[in-house]
Amino acid sequence: MKNIENLIQKALELQANGLVTRQIADELNVSRETVTWLLTRAKKEDVSTAPKDISVNWSSIGKSAYRMRHIGIAMCDMVLDTVEATGNDIDLVVGIGLSGVPLASLMADELDTELSVYHAYGEHEGEAKLKGAFSRNFAGIKGKKCIIVDDVITTGNTINDVITHLRSSGAKPLAIAVLVDKTGSDALSDVPVHALVRIVRVD
Repeated sequence: MKNIENLIQKALELQANGLVTRQIADELNVSRETVTWLLTRAKKEDVSTAPKDISVNWSSIGKSAYRMRHIGIAMCDMVLDTVEATGNDIDLVVGIGLSGVPLASLMADELDTELSVYHAYGEHEGEAKLKGAFSRNFAGIKGKKCIIVDDVITTGNTINDVITHLRSSGAKPLAIAVLVDKTGSDALSDVPVHALVRIVRVD
């Protein structure tokens, strides 16, 4: 119960700092439904049962550049098996902001590729589709063969949005690399998912 109370407190703090539901979900590595439940639970004692979700805290990795570098190398190793089997070369690593960018940067350095950054933004209540854009301050995506990097896959919506953007620009997404996959997916939009940790709920 203490962990839930800590999540509620953190969600309230992030909301007080002006973050919207999607941003709080990204920061806590939980679904938007879970964030709504946490914020509602803080206001009422008697709330319906919690959504089925798992909070991921990888701060013990994120606080150390040394650990991040080695995790990035492990993630490179995971995707290279798939990419090399297809006979493709990687031109670009796409980091999903905010938490995927440090890992993507390390991986781009390790793979000697260009780096692109995707920012998810905009959210309409009741709408599952996210909106986003690639930053103009990083490499372009047109016609590139790329891998997509994020920290956690919660629902897959953001990565599916990235894949749609990439394909509409003539880019070819070859693989997805993440620390944790909460969906248990082997692929998203026909792009293989490689996760250091895959969480499977058994009910």
